[in-house]
Amino acid sequence: MSASSLLTTGARAKRLYLEVSAKVDGYLHGEHLGIQIGPGGDPAEARLYAPGDDVRRMDWSVLARTGEPHVRTTTAQRELETTFVVDLTPSMGLGSRRQLKKELALTVVAALSHLASGPGDRIGAVVLTRHGVRRLPSRTTATAAPHLLSVLDRIDPGEGAGPSLGEALQAVPLNRRGLLVVVSDLLGPRDWQKRMQLIAQRHDVIVAHLSDPVELTLPSVGLLRVRDPETGRSLDVPTGSRALRESYARAAAARQASAAEAVRAAGAAYLPLSTDADWLRELSRFLTLRRRVRAARRVAGR
Repeated sequence: MSASSLLTTGARAKRLYLEVSAKVDGYLHGEHLGIQIGPGGDPAEARLYAPGDDVRRMDWSVLARTGEPHVRTTTAQRELETTFVVDLTPSMGLGSRRQLKKELALTVVAALSHLASGPGDRIGAVVLTRHGVRRLPSRTTATAAPHLLSVLDRIDPGEGAGPSLGEALQAVPLNRRGLLVVVSDLLGPRDWQKRMQLIAQRHDVIVAHLSDPVELTLPSVGLLRVRDPETGRSLDVPTGSRALRESYARAAAARQASAAEAVRAAGAAYLPLSTDADWLRELSRFLTLRRRVRAARRVAGR
């Protein structure tokens, strides 16, 4: 890629970030993505147990030493480290109406990176491509999000078999508590659930599940040739058959529901987004629900 095209890509990424940030600020009024406040924070000090304290936070070593029950408190992390796992394998190159899934993925990354940005916050990424898994170290500078977007913008989903989401999640560090955002169509093998469940024990995890209308319903256009971008195989589908279209829709709906169930079972928050829908409205609904769930957990002491 030439220096001039790199400059164009960087400028386009910066413009996308600024445009999305302005929309987010205008619609969501200062919303910020913080990690879940609770037992998973960094350990601070032990204090005497009081009625209503969570017994799961009991410090047994202090109890053995003093003879009095103590609980271990936690300190909130002031700096948020956000890791994006972005799926740009061949299936993300699909787009039947308004935009490609890749384009929606970049919009989602721009929006959530803006919401996760604050003084001292860091942003990094793990990217799936047809060539393998690429790790982008976290950055604290104000240009972290535009830089990430420019890298993603230059990646062509293309054709060919890429790595699985499970492989990409293996590259996510488990040491420091932070926020993990997965952006994927979840069409690959379901090898990610156990790893995601392990990550969710330490991190706050959000999964943005991207889809396109043609993946959910077949149009009635007669004989339709479809092509698998990973294997290159083509298949002629008789879409004029109502029974076939209904069977396809049922199978697609079941696949979507199964993916949502697997994400939630892993302990992650589920954000479904479609290439033909208003992503900002769906994001607003998601954040409203997220606030309510977190408030309920604080009241319950979890």
